Amino acid sequence: MSHEPSSPRPGLSRAIWALGFTSMFMDVSSEAIHALLPIYLTTVLGLSAAAIGVIEGLAEATTLAAKIVSGAISDWLGRRKLPAMIGYGLAAAAKPVFALATGPALIVAAHIVDRFGKGVRAAPRDALVADLTPPEHRGAAFGLRQALDTIGGVVGPLAAVAVMLASGDNFRLVFALAIVPALLSVGTLALFVPADRATPRSIGFPLSRAAARAMPRAFWIVVGLGSALAAVRVAEAFLVLRATGLMVDPALAPLVLVVMSIVYGAGAYPAGALSDRYSARTMVVAALLALCAADLALAGAPSLPWFFGGVALWGAHMALAQGLFAKLVADAAPQTLRGTAFGLFNVASALALVVGNSTFGFVWSAHGARVAYAAAAVAALCVAAIAFLVLTPDKKPD
Repeated sequence: MSHEPSSPRPGLSRAIWALGFTSMFMDVSSEAIHALLPIYLTTVLGLSAAAIGVIEGLAEATTLAAKIVSGAISDWLGRRKLPAMIGYGLAAAAKPVFALATGPALIVAAHIVDRFGKGVRAAPRDALVADLTPPEHRGAAFGLRQALDTIGGVVGPLAAVAVMLASGDNFRLVFALAIVPALLSVGTLALFVPADRATPRSIGFPLSRAAARAMPRAFWIVVGLGSALAAVRVAEAFLVLRATGLMVDPALAPLVLVVMSIVYGAGAYPAGALSDRYSARTMVVAALLALCAADLALAGAPSLPWFFGGVALWGAHMALAQGLFAKLVADAAPQTLRGTAFGLFNVASALALVVGNSTFGFVWSAHGARVAYAAAAVAALCVAAIAFLVLTPDKKPD
């Protein structure tokens, strides 16, 4: 796919900015709901922390497993926008169910459909970012899209807090209002992201052994490290539950995600730009050490300032890791299999995520939050040591 001749920043297409705003609107909608969902499920519907762990694990696994199919379809068609459009549409269609449901079954079903839509759109969208951007600017492009996306992670929880305070903790009203930015997201993608030009098509449907064999060794190393990171990084829902355990008012609990998202959003673009200059080993180890430090702070957390310091470190680790791994996948995969590569990467992460979230939830229920986060810190440190050993220290050229 050729690059557009002019853009707000050299090397970055205007379509990437539009994709970023599409992500931003959907994140406003999703995070307004997700900031309150674990509290709603536990305090209103009476589910346990272990149940939350299983639900989050299944929901995120649904997200990541869907990516392999949509990514492969985008490679097979040589098109990226249509699968992305379907994914954003599914997520938008699920939003009204949160406001209308009266029991846990429909809420969980809507959550899974929402996450399925996220999975359907993600691999084609990420492949589109890679197709539109020259290799020397891919880290910055993924970081820019992620930064715009993360603005939604700030606005969504803040809006949830405002509505909760103004309405006397009316969860359903928050869920209903979240429909509006979801519709804006779909509209932005439809109107402002041009129909993509055909990319080179894969030979045959790419979910095959031949396609897997065509992936280079560097790609499988990225898959292994990404899966290990997914296993030791637990869902954001547990940050909210940790806050309520420290006597944070439920109406103010979404501020946890606001703090995390501010650090994440502020750091995503600079971290992405750094990944264009420094080696994968340096960046991956830095991300894992930030996660380890965050888990240690969350495990100790004698006071709210200490807790929010841990949340900020957690956001820093997200800024360092998310765009970085997208760039590493894009750089390692053949162009004709780029969508499939994002799918393979994420389905492997999905399996690890189910294990990680479920295990963390059961450890929390059996031994408490301190032990659960301390164990996660040790696991993150072990993965950092592995990354240091398997990745090369060479710097990327300027």
